[in-house]
Amino acid sequence: MRDLGAGFSYLVKGQSWVARHGRWFGFGLIPGLITLVVYAGALIGLGYGADDLVVWATPFADDWSSPWIGLLRTTLTVLVFALGLFLAVITFTAVTLLVGQPFYESLSEEVDRTEGGEVPESGLPLWRELWISARDSIRILVRATLYAVLLFALGFVPVVGQTVVPVIGFCVTGYFLAEELTAVALQRRGMVLADRLVLLRGRRMLVLGFGVPLGLAFLVPFVAVFLMPGAVAGATLLARHLVAPPADNEEGDEGASPSPYSLNTD
Repeated sequence: MRDLGAGFSYLVKGQSWVARHGRWFGFGLIPGLITLVVYAGALIGLGYGADDLVVWATPFADDWSSPWIGLLRTTLTVLVFALGLFLAVITFTAVTLLVGQPFYESLSEEVDRTEGGEVPESGLPLWRELWISARDSIRILVRATLYAVLLFALGFVPVVGQTVVPVIGFCVTGYFLAEELTAVALQRRGMVLADRLVLLRGRRMLVLGFGVPLGLAFLVPFVAVFLMPGAVAGATLLARHLVAPPADNEEGDEGASPSPYSLNTD
């Protein structure tokens, strides 16, 4: 439980950091605003077209009597939109980070600089960084989509689908959000995707404490855009903690499993 609170504290610290560095807050808003316009249009289109999609996909129900046909198609329409919203939350961060790679790279470096110690740089050309980010994002999105489809199917299970499944869905969302955000700082430290996943799995509660509240906040329209700069800053602070030697970790994490990495340059 301590790790949950510690993870949330990094989210708060990140927002506090950008509040103290207003220029970087404005700088970090630009990619999110661009992505928001695209996603808003896609979700509006889904909202208008979900019912037609469900009618097309359920021709077997055309001869059903009322209220069963309405109940089936209304439920499926809600689930389709919920799936779209889930995927939007999962992919928004990845797409925003890809669009804003130069912005968030600079922001993350500035956080490292102000916090003291080493300021790692990838040393790679921009095109190479974009390629690595896009490749890793696609791999993560494939994993997230598989979870989304599975949770969508489990949503039809009575009781469990309306109680347990949404909770699991928020945890999955939060975990992948944290992975995408910490990737900015961890890639600069030379950590490849496989190593990042091992690192995060070793501190699941810490990662969920950071990612789940952020995922819930991202469900509120426009909030994601304004939280993204602070989320990148907080993820950088979290990454610094994860790769720090055990003796340098904060007091609140006593008894937790030490990070398996201090720095990986493979």
